[in-house]
Amino acid sequence: MNRKYTCKEFENSVKILRNTFSNVALTTDIIVGFPGETEKEFEKTLKFLKKINFAKMHIFKYSRRKGTIAYNMENQVDENIKETRSRKLIELSNKNEEDFLNNNIGKKVEVLFEQKEGEYIKGHTTNYIVVKVKNSVIPSNLINVAIFKKDGLELIGKM
Repeated sequence: MNRKYTCKEFENSVKILRNTFSNVALTTDIIVGFPGETEKEFEKTLKFLKKINFAKMHIFKYSRRKGTIAYNMENQVDENIKETRSRKLIELSNKNEEDFLNNNIGKKVEVLFEQKEGEYIKGHTTNYIVVKVKNSVIPSNLINVAIFKKDGLELIGKM
């Protein structure tokens, strides 16, 4: 897809980020089924994504758009193959996201609270994890929160 960097260069950038920032949440967008994508290339991509271990991936199936160069490319990938590949990557993304959230249980994190929802106030950590605590007042600054539980895709903590 005309990227100007190699997998090795990308992997080195990820290492730098992870060595520089604690608990960094790296995410990416992935398109499966680009014209000409072979099973071997897809498996290589899957292996690379497992190695990088993104906190979350947004998976999209390639779709033809008139007026683009790819629209007229040969070897358009069958919709069923794109669906199968997409499901594999979504499963990996879901596992990675679960693991990333679970790895935060027992940690103390800074949260900027933004809204009240029922008995909770909710906000985001510096690495964009949604955290909620039981409280009726939204603080106006970053607050240290001890994470003790996961609730779906959100973490629950105590101030």
